[in-house]
Amino acid sequence: MISLIKVTKIFGQKKAVDNLSFKTKEGEIIGFVGPNGAGKTTTMRLILGYLQASAGEVKIDNLDPLKERIKVLKKIGYLPENNPLYLEMKVKEYLDFIAEVKGDKNIEGIAKKVDLMEVLEQKIEELSRGYKQRVGLAAALLGDPKILILDEPTFGLDPLEQDKIKNLIKKIAKDKIVIFSTHILSEVEDVANRLIIINRGKIVYDGVKPKGKGAVERLFKRVVKS
Repeated sequence: MISLIKVTKIFGQKKAVDNLSFKTKEGEIIGFVGPNGAGKTTTMRLILGYLQASAGEVKIDNLDPLKERIKVLKKIGYLPENNPLYLEMKVKEYLDFIAEVKGDKNIEGIAKKVDLMEVLEQKIEELSRGYKQRVGLAAALLGDPKILILDEPTFGLDPLEQDKIKNLIKKIAKDKIVIFSTHILSEVEDVANRLIIINRGKIVYDGVKPKGKGAVERLFKRVVKS
């Protein structure tokens, strides 16, 4: 479980995250949305222990992500927005490397799950952006983490590739906690079962995803004030 209690993060004179609190539970797919600069990526980095909160408490299964970093990182799979990959490596070589770091031998099982079997012997630099995202997702899944943090997982993909990534997220999320950020509100309608909207570092909505086509966008426009 992820637990944030009155978390604040200040950079200089700016509050990137302001008194933010929420908890998660297994099986939740949380669409984490907000305008640019709202604090989404900062919140994710606080959960991962990449940043230290200025105030408040972050816990992952009652562990401090800073003080017990190795234990926490074993519980989390992370796909950052820029998806850093070793482009000169073949897909299998890269996944072998990540698997060794994480102590996971189930490379073939993960590759099948995210539909990478046909490109295992190709260099990553030769792949489409969609396949590169799948490689990043496979790397995040190695080690069988109970939590997945996905920052803009469909950014820059064409509609067909977006659909493939969305379907993969739904397929792998049954026994995990998934938090994904996106600027495409229709993705939240398609994938999420919980919606958190953040604006200027504060949560302005946290609850069940509203039903109906366009309902998420209408809610977003109502609660996010310019």
